[in-house]
Amino acid sequence: MSAPPSDPNPERRSSRQRDAEAAQLTEGLKRLASSEGKTGWRLGSRFRNAFLTGLVIVGPVTITLWIMWGVIHWVDAWIKPLLPTTFNPDTYLPFPLPGLGLVVAIFGLTVIGALAANLLGRTLVSSGELMLSRTPIVRNVYGALKQIFESVISTTGPNQSFQKVGMIEFPSKEIWSLVFVTGETSGEIKDVAPGGTSDLLTVFMPTGIVPPTGFICFVPRENVVFLSMTVEEAAKIILSGGIVMPNVDDKMRRIGAGSMPDSRFPFGHGKKA
Repeated sequence: MSAPPSDPNPERRSSRQRDAEAAQLTEGLKRLASSEGKTGWRLGSRFRNAFLTGLVIVGPVTITLWIMWGVIHWVDAWIKPLLPTTFNPDTYLPFPLPGLGLVVAIFGLTVIGALAANLLGRTLVSSGELMLSRTPIVRNVYGALKQIFESVISTTGPNQSFQKVGMIEFPSKEIWSLVFVTGETSGEIKDVAPGGTSDLLTVFMPTGIVPPTGFICFVPRENVVFLSMTVEEAAKIILSGGIVMPNVDDKMRRIGAGSMPDSRFPFGHGKKA
């Protein structure tokens, strides 16, 4: 076999070789850059995930401790100045003792509650309330605050604040909003309700992440969809803007008139839709 013909122009052959070598070098650099880019992306992704995981762990703990510390200092600022110097440890210690005011406040409220349970305590409380009820302006403020405190703090009985979680169609049909059932509607509102509706429930619908604000609605019982979740679990959904969904039985049901009685539904049973 005869040898392949050689290129008669050595300069052109040398130029082709240089171009081929340059192309190989460029391809190698591209592969190296791509490999380094993928490695850097993986390292960045791992760093980001580790950072976010740490933030999820430390964030709630830090905020909780910060709020508790703020409450302790706020109570101390109110209670400690009222303590006699003899009974104030800050007088003897070279540093302030945090939490003393909170302990004294809890103890004092407990003692007042215990004293109010006997005959003498009830008499004193009744006399004080009678005096406040006869004072203009003050009686309105005191009466409203007392009713609110009794409703919020009470965990059983008719004065319980939020007894059940439900949903109502709001702001339009087939769009649902979480509500807290606060009680059965009574008085003039129930009597003058249009359409002959006599079985109304009073519900409170919080406005998203700002739970102290919301709407008070008077809804027919059959229009309320009762949920099996607790008040605390519903509060998590509202405070997180729907991000946190409690691990509960997510089924929704309308309580039928023929359903078995259940103590979890303090207002009886609604009607099937």
